[in-house]
Amino acid sequence: MDLVEASISRAERILSLIEEFRRHRRPVSGNDLAQALGVSIRTLYRDIASLRALGAGIEGEPGVGYVLRSGFLLPPVMFKVEEVDALILGSRWVADRADKPLAEAARKAMARLTAVMPNELVDCVEAQYLLVGPSEYSLQETVDMPAVRRAIHRERKLLIHYSDSTGKNSERVIWPFLLSYFDGGRLISAWCELRDGIRHFRTDRIASLSETSSRYPRRRRDLTKLWRESESSGRCSPMTTATF
Repeated sequence: MDLVEASISRAERILSLIEEFRRHRRPVSGNDLAQALGVSIRTLYRDIASLRALGAGIEGEPGVGYVLRSGFLLPPVMFKVEEVDALILGSRWVADRADKPLAEAARKAMARLTAVMPNELVDCVEAQYLLVGPSEYSLQETVDMPAVRRAIHRERKLLIHYSDSTGKNSERVIWPFLLSYFDGGRLISAWCELRDGIRHFRTDRIASLSETSSRYPRRRRDLTKLWRESESSGRCSPMTTATF
């Protein structure tokens, strides 16, 4: 095992040790911890010392048992290799598929995270062995997606001018609560005041939109719950109400 692999293995051990501690509310013996983690008691003592150096409140001693006091948080750079892979793949998908502001945010977030990662994890990022393939679709979209996300966060109504699948134009007031990202486009899930129910609107069919000064009367989480219930019954699935 080379130094990089050894460093990654040690980081994963530390994370596993914290997870094991959090499974126990009472003191647990060093032997039990070492057995659960598949390491020697000597290695366990070194890892406990490392955690204490990071500020973890680990109480106890050999022969008595150990317990991790609540409130300890690892720095956000302490990821396992698979977790870094997930972040890389997710950020690259967003950078390639999302609207420009969100794509740029994904690139900046990954760069900021990489800047504070240990060198052995930076190597995983720079290796570029996880790629997002080209899309088969070219999305023609003019809608202001940051405005949509802002309205969802603020639980504000949107006034939109929409063209349905037959080309019929309409003006609608909607309560947006969810965005769905597909390879061929994006959907806004919203309560539609015109239809008095949940509908899904393709963003490439929205000619214009503007946020109103009105908050919608139901909480976003309640609308999401209603949508999930409708989706499970097949009555309001995005894939059955819109195609790309």
